Amino acid sequence: MEGARSFGAGRAGAAFDPVSFVKQPQTILRILSWIFSIVVFGSIVNEGYINIGSERLHCIFNKNNDACNYGITIGVVAFLASSLFLILDIHFPQISSVKDRKKAVLVEIVFSGFWTFMWFVGFCFLANQWQRTSPKELPLNQGADAARAAIAFSFFSIITWAGLTVRAVQKYMLGTDMTLFATDHFDGNPTIQPYPTGTGVDATDTYQSPPFTEHLESSTKGYQVPTY
Repeated sequence: MEGARSFGAGRAGAAFDPVSFVKQPQTILRILSWIFSIVVFGSIVNEGYINIGSERLHCIFNKNNDACNYGITIGVVAFLASSLFLILDIHFPQISSVKDRKKAVLVEIVFSGFWTFMWFVGFCFLANQWQRTSPKELPLNQGADAARAAIAFSFFSIITWAGLTVRAVQKYMLGTDMTLFATDHFDGNPTIQPYPTGTGVDATDTYQSPPFTEHLESSTKGYQVPTY
C-alpha cells in the first residue's frame, strides 16, 4: 500500500533505493557523525601525545592522559556505533515485525541520547584541559592543531548526535500506520458477505388459483342433490 508507514519505513519487501537513502536527513547525519568521530580520535592518536625531554609521552591536554583516553574512547565507540546504525538503517525497511522495529528505534533513541551527552562531556573536558595547558608545555606549538580539531569536532558531534536523537524520537512518535493491516485481523471476526438481493424470479401481480380448483368447481356445478 502506497504511503503505509511503520516507524518511518514502508512495508517490508520494498526495493532498496540507494539514492533516496543517501538523501535522507538521518543518513546525512549518520555519515557526518561517522566522519567527525574519525577526526576526533584520529587527531588524538596521531598528534595527541608528545615527549618533552624524556621518552615518556604526555597528553597535549595539560598532560592529562585521561583527557586523551576519553577522547579516543568516545571517538572509537561513536565510529563503530555509526557504522552499525548505518547498516541497521539499510536493513530497517526489510524488518517485517512491528515489535522488532519498535525495539530497534528504542535502542537508537537511548544510545543516541546517551552519546550526545557523552560528546558534551568530552567537549567540556577537552576544552577545559586545553585552556589549562601552558604554552611552555608545547614547544613550537606542537600538537596544537590536533587539539583544536578534536575540540571542534567534538562540538560538531554533539549537534549531529542530537539530531539523530530527534530523528529517532520522531520515528517512534510516528508509530505504526494500522492501514498496513486488514481490519478483520484486529477484530478476529471474518467479514460477512451480504446475501444477493436478486432472487432470479420475476414477481407478477396476477393471482393464480391453486391447482385442481377449476376442475373441482366445474364438477360441483353439475351435481344435483337428490331429493327423498
